[in-house]
Amino acid sequence: MLIFFGVLLVIGLYLVAMYNRLVALRQTGNQAWSDIDVQLKQRYDLIPNLVETVKGYAKHEKDTLEAVINARNAAMNAGTVADQAAAENMLTGALKSLFALSEAYPDLKANTNFLQLQAEISDIENKIAAARRFYNNAVAEYNTAQEQFPAVLMAKQFGFEKRDFFEVAASERSAVNAPPSVKF
Repeated sequence: MLIFFGVLLVIGLYLVAMYNRLVALRQTGNQAWSDIDVQLKQRYDLIPNLVETVKGYAKHEKDTLEAVINARNAAMNAGTVADQAAAENMLTGALKSLFALSEAYPDLKANTNFLQLQAEISDIENKIAAARRFYNNAVAEYNTAQEQFPAVLMAKQFGFEKRDFFEVAASERSAVNAPPSVKF
C-alpha cells in the first residue's frame, strides 16, 4: 500500500511540475509579446511626427502620407497575433514608401528633424526585430512543451492553447530568397 501511495505521489509531483513549466513558458511568451508591444507603441508615437515633417516638404504626396497613417491605425487596432503581424508588415511597407520620398526631395533629405526621426524609427525597427525573435523563440518553446508527451494529454484540459508566431509577410520572405539584381 505504501508503494502505491509513493507512486501516486511521484506521478502527482510530476504533473504539478509539468503544469508549472507550461505556466512559466506561457508567461515568458506573454512577456515577450509585451516587449513587442512597447516597441510598436514607440514606433506608433513617432509616425505622426514623421508624417508632419514630410508633409511640409512633399505636399502633393498625400496618398503616401495617408497610406502611412491608415497602416498605423490598422496596426494599432489589430487584435490577434496574425492580424498584428499582417498590419505591421503593411505599416513597414508604407514606411519604406515614405522614406523613399526623401530621395525625391533633397531639402527633406537634409532636414535634421527628418533624419533624426528616420534614425529613431530605424533603431526601433531593429528593436522590434529582436523582440520578434525573442517572442517567436518563446512561442516555439511553449508550443513544443505542450505538444510533447505526456504534457499533450493535459495541456488542452488546463487551457494551454497553441500560440501563433509573429511572422514576416510572404512578400518580404520572397524578397529574402530572391537573388539580388545588380545593374549598372
